[in-house]
Amino acid sequence: MVEEKKRGRREGTKTAAETREAELANWVPKTALGKSVLAGKITSLEEIFNSNQPILEPEIVDYLMPMEEKMVEFRKTTRVVRAGRKFSFRVAVLVGNKNGFVGIGTAKDDDKWPAIKKATKKAKLNLVKVRRGCGSWECTCGTGHSVPFKVSGKNASVKVTFLPAPKGTGLVAGEAVKDVLLFAGVTDVWTKVKGATDTRLNFLKAAIDALKKTTKMKVSNAIEKKGEKRA
Repeated sequence: MVEEKKRGRREGTKTAAETREAELANWVPKTALGKSVLAGKITSLEEIFNSNQPILEPEIVDYLMPMEEKMVEFRKTTRVVRAGRKFSFRVAVLVGNKNGFVGIGTAKDDDKWPAIKKATKKAKLNLVKVRRGCGSWECTCGTGHSVPFKVSGKNASVKVTFLPAPKGTGLVAGEAVKDVLLFAGVTDVWTKVKGATDTRLNFLKAAIDALKKTTKMKVSNAIEKKGEKRA
């Protein structure tokens, strides 16, 4: 009798992959981008980022490229109301495919699991495309194992700087930043950090802000002035 109950419990529980497949099977897109993805007109996340279209549905990411997920911060918060103390949970979730895409999301809820689910959805909507390369003068392998050039990111009082490193160096960074780099697919880098690094969430967001800048193009003042004259 006990074995039958255990077997029934195992059969009744679904894995995260099975739950995701069930949600995608019942997915009805609400945006034009979602409809294009479901119709097969868009087949990769690269196409979306190259066309600068905002992702407003987390199912788009699940449909095109399943992401790995990791809870990087979990806190129980307290708010004082008339009836007394009200507890809630704040969760931060990191997602990435370890091949050029990474994102982070935060959410609050009265219960733990709904907060995690909300944070995961937000992380998928906040995906960042990371350009990788071999920007170190000590390495000429030409593969995308590091950052292509020096980049810095900032969030609140925390500033994170990534420097290109030769192949085999590894991730010379703190544990919090290592998660971000691994989920982005960067395996070799040197790191400089300034500010209140004990605030883990600011630390993570600063790291993602730095990686985001690897795909941004700087426009010189001369080009900007020339464009203004033509206009």
